[in-house]
Amino acid sequence: MRKWFPLLAACLGTLILLIDVTIVTVALPDIAADLETGLSGLQWVVDGYALALAALLLVFGALADRLGAKYLYLTGLAVFAVASLACGIAGSVTILIAARAIQGLGGAAMFATTLSLLHATYTGRDRGIAFGAWGAVAGAAAGLGMVLGGVLTDLLSWRWIFLVNLPIAAVAIIMSAMVFPASRRQPARGVDVPGMVAFAIAATALVFGIIRGGEHGWTDTVAVLALLVGVLATALFAQIESRSTAPIFPLALLRNRFFGATLIGAAGQTFAGFASAPLLSLWLQQQLHLSPLRAGLAMLPMAAAAFLVSGVLGRHLHALAPRWSIGASLVLIGVGTGLLTLISVESSWVALIPGFLVIGVGVGVSSPALVAVGMAAVPPQQSGTAAGAVNTARQLGLAMGVAVLGSVFHRVGGADHAVDLASFIDGLNAACLVASVVGVVLGLLAFALFQRRTPATSTDISDAVLVG
Repeated sequence: MRKWFPLLAACLGTLILLIDVTIVTVALPDIAADLETGLSGLQWVVDGYALALAALLLVFGALADRLGAKYLYLTGLAVFAVASLACGIAGSVTILIAARAIQGLGGAAMFATTLSLLHATYTGRDRGIAFGAWGAVAGAAAGLGMVLGGVLTDLLSWRWIFLVNLPIAAVAIIMSAMVFPASRRQPARGVDVPGMVAFAIAATALVFGIIRGGEHGWTDTVAVLALLVGVLATALFAQIESRSTAPIFPLALLRNRFFGATLIGAAGQTFAGFASAPLLSLWLQQQLHLSPLRAGLAMLPMAAAAFLVSGVLGRHLHALAPRWSIGASLVLIGVGTGLLTLISVESSWVALIPGFLVIGVGVGVSSPALVAVGMAAVPPQQSGTAAGAVNTARQLGLAMGVAVLGSVFHRVGGADHAVDLASFIDGLNAACLVASVVGVVLGLLAFALFQRRTPATSTDISDAVLVG
C-alpha cells in the first residue's frame, strides 16, 4: 500500500488544480453579488486562472529539467495554497482576479510536473496503473468541481471553494516531500523568457480586448489598442520562437499536420464544450433561481457522460483513427452545444440534458486521445513539449471561449445587471450558437487534416492512444 503514496500525492495536487477550473462556475452569481461585479468581472475570475495556466505550462516544463520536477511541484503546491487563501479572503473582484492568476501560476507548475514525477517513481505495470489512476482523477475533476462548488457555496459561502484547497494542499506538500525521490536535473538549457513574456502578453491582451469590446463596443479605444497589442505580441512571439535556441514552442512542430490538428482539437474542445458554462450557471441561478447545489447537479450530466464514456469504453477507443476520436468528436461537441440553443423562456434545467449528454460523449471520446495523439505525432525527444502544448491549447481555448461568448452575450443579451429573462435567453442562445459553430468548423478542419498523410502513421497514433 505504501508504494501508492506517491500516486496519491500527485493525484491530490492534480485534483485541486483541475477542480479550480470548474469549481467557480456555480459560485459566480454569489461572487457577483458579494463583490458587486458584473459579467466582465466574472469572466476574468475564470480567465485569470485559465490564462496563467496556458501561458506558463510550457515554461514550467522546461524549468522542471533545470530545477527538478519534485522541487517545482512542491513550490507550485505552496504558491497554489497561498493564492487560494488570498482568493478566499478577497475583498474586491480585482484582488480575486489577481489571486486567481497566481493560483494559475502554481497550478501550471504542478500540472507540468505530475506526470514526470509518476514516470520517475513507477516502472512497468505499476506505471500503467499510476497513469490510469491519474487520468481518471483528471477526468472526474470537472464534474466534481461543479458539485463541490455547489455544496460549499450552499452550505458555507463561495469563499470556501478556495479555502478548501488549504488542507488538501498541506497534505499533498507533506506527502510529496516524503515520498517522491529527488529529481535528477538534466543538463541546463536556456529558459525562453522572452518567448514566455511575449506569449503571456499576447494571450492576455487578446482576451482583454475581446472582453472590453463586448462590454464597451468594438470601436472603444482601449479595446482596439488591446487587440492591436495582442496581434503585435503574437507576431513577436513567432519571431522569438523562430530564432530561439531553446524555444518554449518550436514552430517547426506546426508543419506536422497531425500535431496541428491535435492543437485545433484541444482548443476547440474547451471553447465549444466548456466556455458557455459560466453563462449557463447564471441562467440556472439568476433566472431559474436554483440554489448553487442544484445548479451544480443540473450541470453534472455532461461530466458524468464524459467520465463514463472514457472510463467504460476507453480501452476500445484506441482503435479509432484520430480523425474520428478527435475530429469527429469535436463536431459532436459542437452539435451538443447547438442543442443548448433550444433553451427558451419556458425551459427548466431539464433542457440542458440532451445537449450535455451529447457534449459529454464527445468529450469522453476525445479527452483520452488528445495528449497521446499529440505526443505520438512528434519525435520522442519532443513528446514532453507536445503534451505541454496540447494542455496549453486546452486552457487557451477555454480562456478565449469565455471571452468571446461573454462578448456575444453582452451584445445580444444586454447589460450585466437586471437583464430580463427573454433578453438573457437571446444572449445565451447566441453565445451557444457561436460555440456550436466553432466546434463544428474546427472539428471538420481537424478531420480533414488527419486525413492527410504525415510521417506518423494512423496505426502509430492509434496505438499511442492506448498508452495515453
